[in-house]
Amino acid sequence: MVTPMSTEVEVFRPVDILPDAPDDQLIELWLYERSPHTQRAYRADVGRFRAWTMKPLRAVTLADLQNFAKTLTEGANATRYRTLSAVKSLLAFGHRLGYLPVDVGRALRLPSVRNRLNERILSEADLHRIISLEPNPRNRAVLTLLYASGVRVSELCALAWRDLQPNGETGQITVFGKGSVTRSVKLPLSVWQLVVALRLKNAVPADPVFRSRKGGGFLQPVAVLRVVRAASVRAGIVLPVSPHWFRHAHASHALDRGAPIHLVQATLGHATVTTTGRYLHARPQDSSSRFLPL
Repeated sequence: MVTPMSTEVEVFRPVDILPDAPDDQLIELWLYERSPHTQRAYRADVGRFRAWTMKPLRAVTLADLQNFAKTLTEGANATRYRTLSAVKSLLAFGHRLGYLPVDVGRALRLPSVRNRLNERILSEADLHRIISLEPNPRNRAVLTLLYASGVRVSELCALAWRDLQPNGETGQITVFGKGSVTRSVKLPLSVWQLVVALRLKNAVPADPVFRSRKGGGFLQPVAVLRVVRAASVRAGIVLPVSPHWFRHAHASHALDRGAPIHLVQATLGHATVTTTGRYLHARPQDSSSRFLPL
């Protein structure tokens, strides 16, 4: 007699396997699908905490977190904030899965961080000077696209020719961004023409839009940083400009010129309009001071 095979599929969930697993497995689950940059930073932050406590995560107390926070005396408040935020995030994740009985990090207060966004927003004149003085066609297209699209440097470096599509008289780029979200950004005609002019005759859809001079592969973020720094120095700007400053400038300048905040949010791929709203507060166009008898 043949026993019929069961049609049910056994499903294993993290909560089913974690109770007997080491903390390292929890950390890997927590870091899953985060960007390489985020993974490196979070591993370092959590590793520092674990080395200090020398305890399994299940034995960590709120007092441990508070005492660890007191040791973070070096560096800016932003660094302390990120380190403690990473630890709190891991503990909350472990609690949600049922691996940690209590989320002890929930009661930990994070240090206040001064918003210095206004210090990293270049003027329109500075941006245009940086771009216009760049003599290399590829590098000029890199700088122009960073500003015109507001994409992150990792998104720009990952662009292949299949990610560019015509859209009316111009075209668009499609990027796979933070939080595993895909979005498309329509480009001005001048920017579209500048980018597509880089395509070689024998290029295939999977080829990089911005090719590295070393091997012809995808351009790396560190190479883009060098391009941005050199272009900024050439333009006479002494600030430590990074590719992300072009994203800040895109948001600020677009809002200054009347772009709807929800459109800027969609273009940049912000999860909430609150994030986009920071740019309105960083460079206000008006204040109540003009009503005072000065």
